[in-house]
Amino acid sequence: MLLKLIDIHKAYPSVQSDNIRHVLNGVSLDIESGESIAILGPSGSGKSTLLNIIGTLDKSDSGEIIFDGNKLENYSEKQLSRFRNQHVGFVFQSHHLLPQCSVIENVLVPTLPLKDPKLKKDCHSRALELIGAVGLVEQKDNLPGTLSGGECQRVAVIRALINKPKLLLADEPTGSLDRQNALTIISLLKQLNTEYNTSLILVTHSHEIGSGMEKKYELKDGQLIQI
Repeated sequence: MLLKLIDIHKAYPSVQSDNIRHVLNGVSLDIESGESIAILGPSGSGKSTLLNIIGTLDKSDSGEIIFDGNKLENYSEKQLSRFRNQHVGFVFQSHHLLPQCSVIENVLVPTLPLKDPKLKKDCHSRALELIGAVGLVEQKDNLPGTLSGGECQRVAVIRALINKPKLLLADEPTGSLDRQNALTIISLLKQLNTEYNTSLILVTHSHEIGSGMEKKYELKDGQLIQI
């Protein structure tokens, strides 16, 4: 078992009243290594909140997250930062590429904390391998401004994989793309999920986009229901 969520709760004060809005109400989930799942639901249902809690960008009010046998709530902030960098890859709706950096430089951004010259050389070789896997070898020295939206998102996907994470979290990664580019990105995510045995959690409001995952869940009334 790679990841286990146990009875996760999260609530926020309501903007329009004094009431508390319970976004996550006892979410539990098991994810195996190499598994792919989709979490479906409309905007505001708590999908992104759940993904951020899994990736330790946010904290739950209660419950446990166990990753590779370790309870993440016991980690210090320094340990969580290392966990995110080494074990989790993030892909968001916007690619967040650095406009002043080339494709290969953007892919290598997560490796900047590395000090070992050999590791840095290995990462450079891996970056070239990943860039080739998504068909962007000829654009590796180009700036993001010269790429299409779909190409930029492909770069964002492989950047998330540069440190060989065990878990890839994709939050509406096709939300800003047209249908054809969206399907291309989902196909790429599945391909990389299979080739590198990286567990994939995809958050989307689209049933068509989510249909390519091995398991599908709907987040409804703060709870996950398997479809």
